[in-house]
Amino acid sequence: MRIQHSIALVAVAAGFLALTACEAPTESPAGRDPKPGGSVPAGSAAPPATTAPPAKSRKATLPNLVGKGLQSAQDEAQAAGFPLLKSHDSLGRDRNQVLDRAWKVCTQTPAAGSGVDTGTTVDFGTVTLEETCPDGDVAAPKPAGDTMPDFVGQGMKAVRGALPSNASITVKDATAQGRMVLQESNWKVCTQTPKAGATLSGAPVAFTVVKTGESCP
Repeated sequence: MRIQHSIALVAVAAGFLALTACEAPTESPAGRDPKPGGSVPAGSAAPPATTAPPAKSRKATLPNLVGKGLQSAQDEAQAAGFPLLKSHDSLGRDRNQVLDRAWKVCTQTPAAGSGVDTGTTVDFGTVTLEETCPDGDVAAPKPAGDTMPDFVGQGMKAVRGALPSNASITVKDATAQGRMVLQESNWKVCTQTPKAGATLSGAPVAFTVVKTGESCP
């Protein structure tokens, strides 16, 4: 009787294993991997991605900042709701406004007024504190073509930018002091070689200069 009882148990276990093997593994619908929180029904498309609506432009009053120090003008413009600011040299010498407190505002674009879009970039035309604002922005030197322009009186940094990038250029102090010209934005041209109107053939170009506030000898 014990033998028959053991044979019956073995038969029951074998039948259970066979039934388990016949069950197929489950698969997510339409070949998709199951996602947390539930599966995607077969044949349905994934939900479209949502994007934030574009920011609406806002109108505000831009104050008149002409005559103020550049740093003060920038602070007031930002306080009025205009975060996009830039500045340039009104004398056309391509100088950078490294220390804002050392510059003052001659012009502003756009002009002061109400209803100005706060996304507008406010551009300040500036000169240093000891300089006088020009009637309008002085044009920077035009890029040189086949002939040498007249650069006398122009800022040396702007002059260098107007010449071809492969030009060989020497710059010397026009006075007897023989000072080193370290920051060309602070110097202006007194003499040039070749002279204005001469053909630019790739020959070296030479300038003598003095500090911006000085007179040429």
